Amino acid sequence: MRMENKNIQLATFAGGCFWCMVQPFDEMPGIHTVTSGYTGGTVENPTYEQVCSNSTGHYEAVQIAFNPDIFPYERLLDLYWQQIDPTDAGGQFYDRGESYRTAIFYHDEVQKNLAEESKAALQESGRFQKPIVTEILPSAPFYPAETYHQNYYRKNPAHYQQYKKGSGREQFIKDAWKDNSKNDLKNRLSPIQYNVTQENGTEPPFQNDYWDMEEEGIYVDIVSGKPLFSSRDKYDAGCGWPSFTKPIGEHEVEEKMDFTHGMVRTEVRSKTADSHLGHVFNDGPGPSGLRYCINSAALRFIPKSELEKEGYSKYLPLFN
Repeated sequence: MRMENKNIQLATFAGGCFWCMVQPFDEMPGIHTVTSGYTGGTVENPTYEQVCSNSTGHYEAVQIAFNPDIFPYERLLDLYWQQIDPTDAGGQFYDRGESYRTAIFYHDEVQKNLAEESKAALQESGRFQKPIVTEILPSAPFYPAETYHQNYYRKNPAHYQQYKKGSGREQFIKDAWKDNSKNDLKNRLSPIQYNVTQENGTEPPFQNDYWDMEEEGIYVDIVSGKPLFSSRDKYDAGCGWPSFTKPIGEHEVEEKMDFTHGMVRTEVRSKTADSHLGHVFNDGPGPSGLRYCINSAALRFIPKSELEKEGYSKYLPLFN
């Protein structure tokens, strides 16, 4: 289905609890909105309680408005499969019942054919030893969920992370897809980019792409494309690596203790791709006193003038 504005199309996916199906797609280039809701049932405007009672036939789902010129439907499908257990017909992880089943709701014949091809390819890959049971169904009326459920991972990040981990979804994804991208990344990334992001390496100071970059724009994860830092928060710390006072959003950057090399440091990693980015120190000039010291090899810079073209137009207000 095409929407009138700028070749925007819709994609609808059911993958269990919709709290966990927003964050993987949100802020990817070309993604305009990700809405949590209910679809596939027999009751108009159902409530969360009705759907969870498994009496309406609805699935918890997300509906994505996207620009296929920037983020094609095939990439959406690839990302979708990596969020679910496609062999489970009774729900997803901790959540059981018909409302938590998986399904791809296609909006036209092109999407139907691509979804069927993608499902067949996943089955033939042998990644899962059991049959792929995710249904491919025609789109049905989609009812947005209550405001409380929209962008839950942003509103309640601590509870969201606790739920994603406690439900078993987080570990399943890591176990099922841990080898998915290593070979692809070796082909896609330069040796230094791979060493930094996948092997926790460090590039030489003053001999990297962005340490003295002053142009306006944003810096995204070289692996996932997720926005990480803005030039508005960048400064010259004299260390020879790009330094920032804060990330664009806390939800995409996570911190872990690092005891390597006989030191105690705080490592910075990206949540979506689990890329090693660098370290954070308490000697920055901003209100928080933090300095995010980041490897250029973990980043891709997108100039302000290219943000709309590359699907990051929502970040243009940062530079007004």
